[in-house]
Amino acid sequence: MTKTVLTIDDSRTMRDMLQMALVEAGYRVIQAVDGVDGLETLSAEGADIIITDINMPRLDGFGVIEGVRADPAHRATPILVLTTESDAAKKQRAREAGATGWIVKPFDPAKLVDAVRRVAA
Repeated sequence: MTKTVLTIDDSRTMRDMLQMALVEAGYRVIQAVDGVDGLETLSAEGADIIITDINMPRLDGFGVIEGVRADPAHRATPILVLTTESDAAKKQRAREAGATGWIVKPFDPAKLVDAVRRVAA
């Protein structure tokens, strides 16, 4: 069964790069342009794995993580944070909110797919 990955990023380039890497690895990809769109898309379509940016308009990645974790249907859905941020305090905040992992941009497509496979297992 093909797993679905929801990517949430306000950068079209980043969404395209994620889509390319994940589709090539056999995943179905659905995309959202910011946190609000991400939570709406998740509720409409569902996802097995979520990859979210931190710095976005309308609702940031921390808000996305908290919103996903507040929904009983997605309490256990793996969430990977993909961001240019490498600040330890932000990583800690994301972990406390319920993030599963952290990937720093620019990402290596093979490492990204590997991380997705690990959390999807």
